Amino acid sequence: MPELSERVLVLDSVGAERQNIAGWLTHRGLSVDMAERIQGAELSRYGLVVLDMDLLDSDWSRQLSGFKRSAPETEVILTTQAGEGSVEAAVSAIREGAFDYLVKPLDPNRLPVLVHKALERRRLSEENRALRQRLSLTDEYGNVVGKSRSITEVYEIAGQVASTSATALLTGESGTGKELVAKAIHKRSQRRKRPFVSLNCGALPEALLESELFGFERGAFTGAIDSTPGKFELADHGTLFLDEVGEMSPKTQVEFLRVLQEREFRRVGGDKLIHVDVRIIAATNKDLLEEVRAERFRQDLYYRLAVVPIHLPSLRERREDIPLLVDSFLKEFAQSSGRAAKRLSREALEALSRYHWPGNIRELRNVIERLTVTVDASTIRVEHLPDELTAGKSATRQIFIRLGTPLRKVEEIVIRRTLEELTDHRQKAASILGISPRALHYKIARYGVPRKRSQITGNGPESSSSVEPTATSKVIPRDEPGTYRRVDHDEL
Repeated sequence: MPELSERVLVLDSVGAERQNIAGWLTHRGLSVDMAERIQGAELSRYGLVVLDMDLLDSDWSRQLSGFKRSAPETEVILTTQAGEGSVEAAVSAIREGAFDYLVKPLDPNRLPVLVHKALERRRLSEENRALRQRLSLTDEYGNVVGKSRSITEVYEIAGQVASTSATALLTGESGTGKELVAKAIHKRSQRRKRPFVSLNCGALPEALLESELFGFERGAFTGAIDSTPGKFELADHGTLFLDEVGEMSPKTQVEFLRVLQEREFRRVGGDKLIHVDVRIIAATNKDLLEEVRAERFRQDLYYRLAVVPIHLPSLRERREDIPLLVDSFLKEFAQSSGRAAKRLSREALEALSRYHWPGNIRELRNVIERLTVTVDASTIRVEHLPDELTAGKSATRQIFIRLGTPLRKVEEIVIRRTLEELTDHRQKAASILGISPRALHYKIARYGVPRKRSQITGNGPESSSSVEPTATSKVIPRDEPGTYRRVDHDEL
């Protein structure tokens, strides 16, 4: 019998009985506490209680029902004296929620077996409850499905924060499903019957962002024909989701912070104070702590937003979920098109699992939709996949460096090519290169790499090469004189 870690409480008025039961169960690997009275016993702290029926009062049915209401997850095994009335009472107690009963004198072999079964039922009950909660969250998260540990942790934290009014900060790369998570939190909150309002802070200039957030009065600026409420007013008693919050200008950050602190604001061009009750969920694909250190984002605003930080993993960090996501998307598009669902061959699915997915779930969904539309066959094979997804063109990108190239130049080439071909987003590039965003910022300044994507200058084969898209990327060389040698990023 496997060892069990759940705690057991033995309640018996006879000291010898308590000691015998505790000894038998301790020998089986259980943690056991003992008590001679029910009064004061905290049943909810234990996975199982072995309870002598003699400790129950005359209204034992009511008493046992009360125990199960106060500790519904705690299993109860009753011990009783031999006798027709006692056994009948024990059988009736099972209908009140007890797991089973044993007749004294107890069998030292039978008791541990029954205890093991009771604890196993408790574990299964907990697992089923957690699974139901996870499935419920999955339904609400739309296409953010999966069973990987990283996405399960997102579900759990989101479920915990949903029942509160705490501000949440969702971080992660673009396409990881931050808005879907925000909507799921709103749907599970007490504000679910109120509006869910979203605004992308990175898509608007400063002046327009302020009027969108706070609204404006008639005549506040050219074109302000009528007074218009802002997103804060529209989301009153509901949830306001602010995407790309790291793109706010310093001036807007000050105004936004004041609203978070005071829960009141004035429309642009107005004097009247407007009070709101809004739950804020913010999202960003930037490293806001790095932005704070660079003095581009207010520290006090960061801590106001990051009351509950939730990091969404990239698809590269949860590759085991790709088959589940693919299956979900195939069924979705089959249903929307009224066609039979297609399937992927094993080789095609392996190719998708190897790809680095810089666009994350959004990119995967778009690829599956394209394949559903363009492939006539019922089975999607490797030859149907876009070129960039096939193993030879996605997972084996390389840079060739001429032997004798100084390491400093090698580092510059790798950084430039990563920013040019994979991403010019500094945080993503730092993750791919295996260094901190701060270190990357320093190296970009050191080598004079422009902010926007640029062409690599210089001669040699590096001008037509490409970068492998992971933090373990390698520069693959050759050993003959005048050719190339292998350089790992860790060596740079």
